[in-house]
Amino acid sequence: MLINRRKFIEQAAVVGGSLAVSGLLGIRSSEASERKRKLTILHTNDVHSHLDPFPMDGSRNQGLGGVAARASLIKQIRDEEDQVLLLDAGDIFQGTPYFNIYKGEPEIKAMSRMGYDAGTMGNHDFDAGLENFATQLQYANFPILVCNYGFLGTAMESRFQPYKIFTKGDLHIGVLGVGIELKGLVPDNLYGNTVYLPPVQSVNETAGILRKKGCDMIICLSHLGDKYEDDKISDEILARETYDVDLIIGGHTHRFFEQPRKYTNRRGGDVVVNQVGWAGIQLGRLDYSFPGSREKNLSNAHTVVIGKKTRE
Repeated sequence: MLINRRKFIEQAAVVGGSLAVSGLLGIRSSEASERKRKLTILHTNDVHSHLDPFPMDGSRNQGLGGVAARASLIKQIRDEEDQVLLLDAGDIFQGTPYFNIYKGEPEIKAMSRMGYDAGTMGNHDFDAGLENFATQLQYANFPILVCNYGFLGTAMESRFQPYKIFTKGDLHIGVLGVGIELKGLVPDNLYGNTVYLPPVQSVNETAGILRKKGCDMIICLSHLGDKYEDDKISDEILARETYDVDLIIGGHTHRFFEQPRKYTNRRGGDVVVNQVGWAGIQLGRLDYSFPGSREKNLSNAHTVVIGKKTRE
């Protein structure tokens, strides 16, 4: 009788321990699965060749920006988060002597070193000619995405993609790009035979492809500008006239958004639009969670100022 009781106690201990370990593993597995369904989106726009911080000259932006501080911040966030996308909404070039002398090479190299996942083209990226932009892309380890420029027969013909799908954890994220009309904004000889296609139609067609491919989220990198007083195509109009885009990361108008703007698309869904000024002063950060199929929540949105306003 004593032996049977002892065996019972031993067996109960083993079973209890197994259940405890199983429960712990279940919790850890659930946490790991949840982390695989979270995404941190980091973004810039209109950096305009500002590789160095603003000089310490007493100006409003002194000490801010610079690729060294941005790279450090990006690395810190990547160390903390499992799934990170780093994106740029155009106007990489033009604004400092770096571009005047080197025509974009150090800017593209810096973005590659920082691990950008994708970017799109802004009007100033044509400032040394379309052929020059294509040449500088030899230093890029990230794609240039734009769906409404026809580059057939130009130096960019094999140097761009309309979209790309990124796998982050359990998520499939579709990213596409859209550019501003160049006529009247860029000299004809600088963009050559580039054909401008209607942005809304192009974005809807491309986003439709991404949705059919099963993307959990669709992001548009836009250099259209956030909004205008006339009927010029903008991110605001794009957001309202699209069907499948979830997030528009904007540029061109150099606006420092205090908070992302939210619009309703043609399906009645939410479209978030964000923009972070210019010159690499800020890094945008948007944290999303994906609790269910096709379901996404913007859990956190804030911009991070790069560098500090301190005197040397």
